[in-house]
Order: sequence, then structure tokens, then C-alpha cells
Amino acid sequence: MAAVSLRLGDLVWGKLGRYPPWPGKIVNPPKDLKKPRGKKCFFVKFFGTEDHAWIKVEQLKPYHLHKEEMIKINKGKRFQQAVDAVEEFLRKTKGKDQDLTIPESSTVKRVMTGTVAGFKWPPSVSEPVKDSDPHFHHFLLSQTEKPAVCYQAITKKLKVCEEETGSTSIQAADSTAVNGSITPTDKKIGFLGLGLMGSGIVSNLLKMGHTVTVWNRTAEKCDLFIQEGARLGRTPAEVVSTCDITFACVSDPKAAKDLVLGPSGVLQGIRPGKCYVDMSTVDADTVTELAQVIVSRGGRFLEAPVSGNQQLSNDGMLVILAAGDRGLYEDCSSCFQAMGKTSFFLGEVGNAAKMMLIVNMVQGSFMATIAEGLTLAQVTGQSQQTLLDILNQGQLASIFLDQKCQNILQGNFKPDFYLKYIQKDLRLAIALGDSVNHPTPMAAAANEVYKRAKALDQSDNDMSAVYRAYIH
Repeated sequence: MAAVSLRLGDLVWGKLGRYPPWPGKIVNPPKDLKKPRGKKCFFVKFFGTEDHAWIKVEQLKPYHLHKEEMIKINKGKRFQQAVDAVEEFLRKTKGKDQDLTIPESSTVKRVMTGTVAGFKWPPSVSEPVKDSDPHFHHFLLSQTEKPAVCYQAITKKLKVCEEETGSTSIQAADSTAVNGSITPTDKKIGFLGLGLMGSGIVSNLLKMGHTVTVWNRTAEKCDLFIQEGARLGRTPAEVVSTCDITFACVSDPKAAKDLVLGPSGVLQGIRPGKCYVDMSTVDADTVTELAQVIVSRGGRFLEAPVSGNQQLSNDGMLVILAAGDRGLYEDCSSCFQAMGKTSFFLGEVGNAAKMMLIVNMVQGSFMATIAEGLTLAQVTGQSQQTLLDILNQGQLASIFLDQKCQNILQGNFKPDFYLKYIQKDLRLAIALGDSVNHPTPMAAAANEVYKRAKALDQSDNDMSAVYRAYIH
């Protein structure tokens, strides 16, 4: 977007990273919120959301001047609701400029998800992305108050803030907001597994300038990344032996073990000092076993499962949960910043696996409840769309809720997070509960629904296809 002359109170279209412009208003920031260094920017409150962010001036356009253009190129219900909110604001003010200064007490409400975590709209096809930074250009409002896990901007030298529990976090979005780009590590990176999650991760590693060697069980999946500059590894052992840090992201415990212990596997390439990072979602026993065999050969081990879906992987906005070798965690800093918006260090090996299963247990149970509600609305003669509209105006409103429901209503079950994998995670989470004699009745009930849906699913559909279990 071209630079324009703007001032406090102006209505604007703000561009965030690779996402389409969104209507907002330039307002006064909270008094204790620092302004980003570097280029001139304004603090913008976005309509139709609770989001607000620092936006560079070249990423802003006057609202009225570009209204028709933006409405023509952007579609979607949430976008239309935002435009309607602007028009309603204009009707109420009748030309009078009212300052939308954000109260200080509201500035920390979105700490754990980031100030613009709600922005997950489809990329605009009419305006090419000019910004190489996959993260939003904003400063987290968590600077105004200390949350449970303390966040600090990562400058060129890694800074980590530690809880009493020993858990730490890296806020990657801060780093790119401050520095404008990621300085890639000079270490050679290997990556094993190019599925829904791995493909997006590797793409972002390459975009941020990392040297990456890839391997996949189905070799054809490597072709696209070779064209983007990756090197090809013939076996997992070869990748590990030629790279400094090798990441792996596969489907389940069996696949994770086979990758390490199988013929031409990771273990055969491990030498003293070689680093292995397993990003698969598996149980704690599996990851502990893998850590032991890697370390027994002189290698260094880190588990780092990721929370997110295919879209978040493509956008470099995953949440990374890491545990194990703390030094290796810090060595992975530029890689984690390229692939995710936040990473957490959770201590000893096994902790990340446990936390990841708990996170996916909550997500899977929530998805099953959404499907149950939609089908109950249908059989009782209520509008499913109206139910979604009501939920979107309440406390449960989220991008996850909106996207999954819209996909269900459209009969679109293209995989973003495989149904079979969320069922696997629920099963492992229930087993985790059993291991400590802790009841998981909600997860158990959800798991039974997913098992039925899985039996009906012949096409490797998305987790939202659990809806079908209620209508068959």
C-alpha cells in the first residue's frame, strides 16, 4: 500500500502481513504501550473484532477513498460484518470524530493469543504479498502487564523470561516486529516428513533463508521444495549425518519410532553433537524412548510438537511446545521464529508431549460439541446458520468455531487437521489420564464419536467431519 497522509481519528484499511486489508480507525494507544522502532506507524482499532495493532503507515489506506475497491476484492461474512460496523459507527457519529482510545484495563485481554490472533482471513488474490515477514507487524499488548508466562521481544540476542515453574516462552512475532526479518541460523537444517504440517514448516524455513535438506517417505512430495531451494536427502540417516539439526514431523508413535529405529533411520546417522528435534504429536513414553536412544549415541534431543493446523503452518503461525535439551531449544530459535508465532520450553522430555495431548484433547472435545450442537439445532427445526451467528456474537466466538462451522454448513471437509489424527490424540490423552488415575469422561465420550466418524470416513477428511457421526 502506498504511503498516505493520516492522522488520529481517521478511518483506514489496514494490511497485516499476507492477509487482506481490514477496516479500522487510528486511535490513541494505551499510555504504557511502547511504539515499535523504525518506520512510522499508527495504532489501529479494527472494526468487527476486539483486535488492535501497530500498523506501518505504508500498510494503511484511507477508508472512504478505497471502500469500493476493498469490498470488491474481499469477501466473507466476517469481512462484511466489519464493514457494517464501520457504517454503523458513521451513522452514530454523524461526522463527529470520537476518540476510540482503548482503556488500559482491556489491553491485556488478548495476551496469550497475540493482539491480532483473530486475523485468519483468506489471502487476497488481487494484491500480491510484498512483505517477506510471515508474522503480523505489531507489538503485543502483553507489554502492559505481566501474564502467567512472561513474554519479551526477542531481538538479535535471544531473551527468555522464566516462570517459577521453569516454563519459558519465545514470542516469535515480537522478533519479526522489532527486527523486520529473521536472521537464519548458519547451521544446516534437515527436515523429515512433508505432510500437512511439515510442508508449511519447510516452506517458511526456506523463505526465511535457512539451508534445508528434506526427505519424505513419498519422494515426489520433495519436488516442490527442491524447486524452492531445498536439498534432497535419500534417507533419514543421510539427512541427519549431513545436517546439524534435523526436525521430524510424522503422524503417530509408530511412524515416529520407525523413522528413528527403522532401516536407514535417524539413529544410523546420529553422531556426537548431532541434533534431533521430533515435532510429532506422540505420547510421553514414545518420546522418552526416542530421546534415550538418540542421547545414547552422543546426540542431542528436543521434542517440539506443534499446536495448529495446515493454514497456521502455511502462515508460520504455529505454537511450538518444546522440552528436553535447553541449549538445543535456543539453537532452534530462528527456526521456531520462522515456523511459529510462539514457542514454549516446558522442561524435561515428555512434558511437551503431555501438554500437546491435553491441548488437542480440549480442541477435539470442543469440535465434537460443536457438531453435536449443529445437528441438534437441525433436528429440532432451528437454523444452523442462526446458531452460528449467535455463537459468533458470544463468549465462544473464535476463528476456529467460525471456520469449522462454515465448512460443515458448506459440506466442505477438506483436511486442515485430519480427523484420524485428532482421534488418535484423544485416545492418547485418555491413556495419559489413566496413567495418573485421572478421569477424562468428556474426552472419552468425544473419542467414541470420533471413532464412529472415523469408521464412516473413507477420504481422510478434516476433523470437522465428526459432524457426520451425528447424522448417520
